[in-house]
Amino acid sequence: MLKKLKGLILFSGGLDSILASKILSEQGLELLGLTFKSLFFDEKIAEKSARQIGLPLRIIDISPEHLKMVKKPRFGYGSAMNPCLDCHLMMLKKAKSMMKKEKYDLVVTGEVLGERPMSQNKAALELLERESGLGGFLLRPLSAKLLKKTFWEEKGLIDRNKLLAIQGRQRKAQLELVKKYKIKDYPTPAGGCLLCDLAFGRKLWELFERKPNCSLNDVELLKIGRHFWFADVKVIIGRNYGENLKLKKLSQKGDLIIELKSTLGPTAFVRGKRISKEVIKQVKRLIIRYSKKAMANEEFKIVKN
Repeated sequence: MLKKLKGLILFSGGLDSILASKILSEQGLELLGLTFKSLFFDEKIAEKSARQIGLPLRIIDISPEHLKMVKKPRFGYGSAMNPCLDCHLMMLKKAKSMMKKEKYDLVVTGEVLGERPMSQNKAALELLERESGLGGFLLRPLSAKLLKKTFWEEKGLIDRNKLLAIQGRQRKAQLELVKKYKIKDYPTPAGGCLLCDLAFGRKLWELFERKPNCSLNDVELLKIGRHFWFADVKVIIGRNYGENLKLKKLSQKGDLIIELKSTLGPTAFVRGKRISKEVIKQVKRLIIRYSKKAMANEEFKIVKN
């Protein structure tokens, strides 16, 4: 009786990872989805897709070490602040450690040769396999026929003839598989990583420049409001009621929260070692500027945590 293989699949919830799971499930592999979350991407898409196809899923939070890597990626950034090679390598190393510890047989990804210029060209795929220590045990079912045989293909426990040879950015082959597997819902290929967003990338780069030792909390704040710097003092102006609440929730010891005393308007969040009276004046002007009803002579309340 042939051994039943157990595999860990890096599962983003995108179409490629859904299809990779389907292709190997047809061959009888027992798969567990691994989804990584950080400050820049979460697990929501993966959870929804895993439920749809009945894939068991484990979520791993890598936020602290991921932020450390994003500050100084070994292989550099893509078009924005996206260190795709370093990011994929971190996930593969974690999967390899788990494979060894929990006695899985291989690691699977939905990568497609040539689909992404930085992280999915042939040299990059070979580098990731080598640097992760997964040589021979890293399977990319969608492009497997264009890559070296894995250990289990050599042994005949995975049928290479049932794997695919997809390459490039066109998704015609994937869409045909959607029909074959009757997949009803899948996310668009836009991606869910904030690091690929140019506007967010500019804010993140400025934060790294001004505050190299920035914390998880500093980065979380980048997702909220309008951002201003006064030397080394960071000011954020909430754009709506929800953001005003988030700014208060994320404030820490030493931060200032400045609001209009009797008129509805934006909340201002102020963080810095030395917050001068001149900076507070500038912040009050910003609150009035972004308030629909505030007058120049409005009174303010300032709360220090």
